[in-house]
Amino acid sequence: MTTFLLVHGAWHSGEAWARVVPLLEAAGHRVLAPSLTGYGDKVHLAGPDVGLDTHADDVVELITEEDLHDVVLVGHSYAGLVISSAANRIPERIAHLVYLDAMVPQDGETAVDVQPMTQRMIELAEQSESGWRVPPMPEQPAPVGLFGVTDPDDVAWLRGMLSDQPVRCLQQPVRLDNPAADAIPRTHIHNVGTTPAGVTRRPVPPVQPNGTAAQVWELPTGHDCMITMPAELSELLLKLA
Repeated sequence: MTTFLLVHGAWHSGEAWARVVPLLEAAGHRVLAPSLTGYGDKVHLAGPDVGLDTHADDVVELITEEDLHDVVLVGHSYAGLVISSAANRIPERIAHLVYLDAMVPQDGETAVDVQPMTQRMIELAEQSESGWRVPPMPEQPAPVGLFGVTDPDDVAWLRGMLSDQPVRCLQQPVRLDNPAADAIPRTHIHNVGTTPAGVTRRPVPPVQPNGTAAQVWELPTGHDCMITMPAELSELLLKLA
């Protein structure tokens, strides 16, 4: 049995994985898909002090409190920063890192360094009435839709789980100063169906930090593949079990 820990991206909640969790569990594995602080059942905890470090704490605390080992840690989108930070702190607990259409940082980088278009989001949040709320990206015409989701029922479901992102999440730097974390194998899954204007993806270096060849898989769908292609995504994740 493998333990999968699925970490949602900005604006989303653990509910985003609702179609993937039962597929992995049906294959005999343990699956956790928590909502990070400020989202889902923890939306009431959102505030200007919530940042990347808060979310890394969420993941580290869950792993240690549940005494999890050999975890396949999956981070979607913004959560690429989260899982990188968490793995830096407890590398001995992590068996594999999966960057799912995710930001992949270097030491000391913020979300803006990895995805420059987020700078505009920070500016708008700082100029807003709250000073810290970053609203979800708006729905666009097909094929982009809402985070790559275009089915009307799915869009309605997704919209119902979205909440504002604290701006501090995009401003705090990632600390990757633990050499032991470099030994963790990585897999990158890129969703190549649609890409909104202004969004860029860094090329994956041919060699992983642990010295092995990079592993990059693709899914022909939009950003929220856990909603649009849950079976196909699960099949890929099960290759790592």
